[in-house]
Amino acid sequence: MTEWTREAVRALDVKDALAPMRKLFHLRPGVLYFNGNSLGLLSQPAERAVREVLEVWQSIAVDGWFTGPRAWLGMMDKISSQIAPLIGADPREVTTANSTTVNLHQLLATLYHPTGTKKKILVDETIFCSDVYAIRSHLQLRGLDPVGDLIIVPTVDGALLSEDTLIERMSGDVAYAVLPSVVYHTGQLLDMQRLIEEARRREIIIGFDCSHSVGCVPHELSHWGADFAFWGGYKYLNGGPGAVGGLYLNQRHFGCAPGLAGWFGCAKDRLLEMAFEFDPAGDAEALQISTPFVLSMAPLLGSLSIISEAGIQAIRAKSLQLNSVLIDLVDSRLQHQGVSLVTPREDRRRGGHVALAHPMAETLCRELHERQVIADYRKPDLLRLCPSPLYTSFEDCFEVIERLASIIESVGRGSLGNR
Repeated sequence: MTEWTREAVRALDVKDALAPMRKLFHLRPGVLYFNGNSLGLLSQPAERAVREVLEVWQSIAVDGWFTGPRAWLGMMDKISSQIAPLIGADPREVTTANSTTVNLHQLLATLYHPTGTKKKILVDETIFCSDVYAIRSHLQLRGLDPVGDLIIVPTVDGALLSEDTLIERMSGDVAYAVLPSVVYHTGQLLDMQRLIEEARRREIIIGFDCSHSVGCVPHELSHWGADFAFWGGYKYLNGGPGAVGGLYLNQRHFGCAPGLAGWFGCAKDRLLEMAFEFDPAGDAEALQISTPFVLSMAPLLGSLSIISEAGIQAIRAKSLQLNSVLIDLVDSRLQHQGVSLVTPREDRRRGGHVALAHPMAETLCRELHERQVIADYRKPDLLRLCPSPLYTSFEDCFEVIERLASIIESVGRGSLGNR
């Protein structure tokens, strides 16, 4: 464990190659923003991209679909081509469309084909609620049991998942598995490659909710052989509230008829023919459904330009270092004050945020907010701190622990109400 001082973390900031990216984001003076895994901050390039769309809409209206280097019809492809390297995919395996949950519905409708006894869907107990709602609805639509045909793998210690346990539950009656890349509660990064290899050995279709990893943790989905993945655009991709989601479809599934057909899933050279018969695209674009949400996609064009310039490997390296500094500071300042680290310590098992457990986590989060620290609370006792590699400094990490330590000391004295 390193004993960090303010001077030492400032020295890290001086050497930080990504430090220039910070000035591209709209940071509020005096506010420490540690909630980028819920909503990333607005950047100047994202703001410009939205203004450009508005100006085109104002000046040429419907011709904006077809005119200029940023014609709206090509916006999906441009965004997808920038996301593909972040997840280790061919651009044709990626599409930008819909929302996170709609994309899971589409992937279930397209790839989930229960046959005989091989019909169950495997998830883990940390699954995000919207994902399990979608999965249960598809079991019901197929006349299956939304309880009995859903295998829910528990954590081994009330917090973390075990890959061994997940693999043990990949029995012969499992047809489909939906797992997180990074667990949103704890920040645990699963060994996706191992899980994919074991699922494929058992002829299980497997995919991942990458909402808490895309743009922060590099993946090699095509090399590993994942069947699918899906994500939102508003966390580490910094696409803004309600940003358009995305999905990955391994090319071995190209040609599968989309379970949910819509006109924008048509082959693009026939899109405007408005044919009565559906002629799907030959790649992941077939899973698009409706007219692109241009105003919700535009910020991604801007924010992805920053991510591409920074490079996903450099982003990951800084993310790990930021979180290592946070963990060291927690160990040195908070371990005797009722705070315990939930996130794994090993780099290979850690995503982009740090989760701390404390009996009064909700109060601590509220008090941090009062002290201009935007963090996040998750029931029953987790405080999540997420430093974004693009706009969080190492000194920010030092300062957030300083403020948290002060709050805990006030809690211990019972003096919060006397500030």
